[in-house]
Amino acid sequence: MAKADVVAMILAGGQGARLGVLTKKIAKPAVPFGSRYRIIDFPLSNCVNSGIETVGVLSQYQPLALNTYVGNGHPWDLDRNNAGAYILPPYQRSGKSDWYKGTANAIYQNKDFLDDCNPKYVVILSGDHIYKMDYALMLKSHIEKGADATVAVYEVPWEEAPRFGILNTEGDDSIVEFEEKPKEPKSNLASMGVYVFTWSVLREALIKDEADEKSNNDFGKNIIPMLLNEGKKLFAYRFSGYWKDVGTISSLWETNMDILDKPEEINLVDRSWKIFSRNPVKPSQFIGSEASVKNSALTDGCRVYGNCIHSVLSDSVVIEKGATVKDCVLLPGVVVKEGAHLERCIVDFGTIIGKDVKAGPKIEGEGPYTNHKICSEGICVFERGLKIKDGAVIAGNSMIDSDVKVSEEENVIESTFRV
Repeated sequence: MAKADVVAMILAGGQGARLGVLTKKIAKPAVPFGSRYRIIDFPLSNCVNSGIETVGVLSQYQPLALNTYVGNGHPWDLDRNNAGAYILPPYQRSGKSDWYKGTANAIYQNKDFLDDCNPKYVVILSGDHIYKMDYALMLKSHIEKGADATVAVYEVPWEEAPRFGILNTEGDDSIVEFEEKPKEPKSNLASMGVYVFTWSVLREALIKDEADEKSNNDFGKNIIPMLLNEGKKLFAYRFSGYWKDVGTISSLWETNMDILDKPEEINLVDRSWKIFSRNPVKPSQFIGSEASVKNSALTDGCRVYGNCIHSVLSDSVVIEKGATVKDCVLLPGVVVKEGAHLERCIVDFGTIIGKDVKAGPKIEGEGPYTNHKICSEGICVFERGLKIKDGAVIAGNSMIDSDVKVSEEENVIESTFRV
């Protein structure tokens, strides 16, 4: 393996349980986003645009779709002879198989890979954030300050600070304290989960952390506090662009809507910082003569004969004549039959919404599929590969899961099939 001054490691193995049925069959970074992308397209594209040519993708939960999607890294120009994208799943060591126990343990288990690359610096990234960031500028700051570790931070509203890991800093942005979800935060600088480490420093810290049986093996909870206690030089790097953690149904829906409402902030048509993806080869989208499409994002293979309002449609979606889709996110292959009305819905791969189905926040009451633990703000979520029976009425905050057991009268799933 060729040597590299900088190696990026993308943590892409999380289950993403808060996304419910959307991550039942695929890892969170492989979830479709913004009509033609997957979530992992953003850190991968950031690496390429930042000039980082060696990227490790650490997969674990439901890895097949993610591994297949990333492949040899060609769509992101990462199919190099002496560099490129490397899929790094857990593997058997000394007669046993070890799952990644935490973010730090995941990197520890791949220290041999990093030793082979022999980098001076390692960039640690999360695989489930939507943002465009030049890691080269962060690395430049790290080198100029002679830092052992640099942590990207984002100023959040003070009232939201207790939900994040908060970094307290001095005037030169040197980090003096890390607080995990403090009740009374001293600052509003939230950690983005983006780190630059000097590899020799990180390597030593990972070995110490692995030897501590009480450790959570986590960067925020363990590695950063350890380095602070040892007097290492840690600095915050302030990021002011668009950044969203899409770890919940509401944040995933909101971020998709931001493509329509805040194009100047998220800007997916910026040629100077292109977001690359592995796009399926499909026919061009088609909009029927009686269709109405307003403030929406569509991609290849979509066919719209009804009404599409303020929605994001992935490839091969069909909206039939007389159907209305408003404030929705429809993933690849979804079909909405005539007369159906969907509002604030996220519909997973290949699900068929039957004729005259009504779903969304304007439906009063609750049903057997209502799930306030995961669904909020009136958003409904449909599992992949379902067929919703004609005329079904589904209240807001519902998660249509084929595993939910309900009476024959209440059941909205006509039959199930897998795509």
